[in-house]
Amino acid sequence: MARRKIIEKHMANGVEFVNTDGILIGADVEIGCDTAILPGTILRGKVVIGEDCVIGPDTLIENSTVGDGCRIDACRIYQSTLHNGVTMGPFCHIRPNTEICDGVHIGDFVEVKNSVIGDETHIAHLTYVGDSDVGKKVNFGGGVITVNYDGKYKHRTTVGDRAFIGCNSNLVAPVKLGNRCFTAAGSTITEDVPDNSLAIARNRQVNKIGWMEHKEMKD
Repeated sequence: MARRKIIEKHMANGVEFVNTDGILIGADVEIGCDTAILPGTILRGKVVIGEDCVIGPDTLIENSTVGDGCRIDACRIYQSTLHNGVTMGPFCHIRPNTEICDGVHIGDFVEVKNSVIGDETHIAHLTYVGDSDVGKKVNFGGGVITVNYDGKYKHRTTVGDRAFIGCNSNLVAPVKLGNRCFTAAGSTITEDVPDNSLAIARNRQVNKIGWMEHKEMKD
């Protein structure tokens, strides 16, 4: 009965529920007008959601703030702040003490923890960003990892504005990447990268011509 009354209160305030199946909303939750809450969404603790958002399906938000115009699909968000126009999901995990600024896109299978992600940054898929300060309009390729733990201490990574982080790059903290820098795909970055620089930290490819023929002869 209490669950139904809470949902009806939000409906009266202009919140849209396509279907209320599996939706749980705490008593302290605030939701803006013209926001849609889709099935399987759980909002618990002190949650504030802005106007014109789409939340769900299958999303959990706990003790967090979500700005206007956000789209969140099948995500877990804990003790964090999302600003306006954020798109996220599916299958993102936003851990405590994270701030995601305006217009950020976070795609599938991304985990962010204790970090600030600057305006209009894209983290498309299969990436871990932990203990990091990321600038504006940064692009993360697939498979990027911020290596923040040395076995004893956590360290921070800093990425400047408009940086491009190539696929499968490892950023070994503590490390700072400057504005408009570029890391080559597959690099393990252990030293600071200056502004406007390309960092390549991998061995050169070697092609051994005819190797398969020799292998088959030995076999």
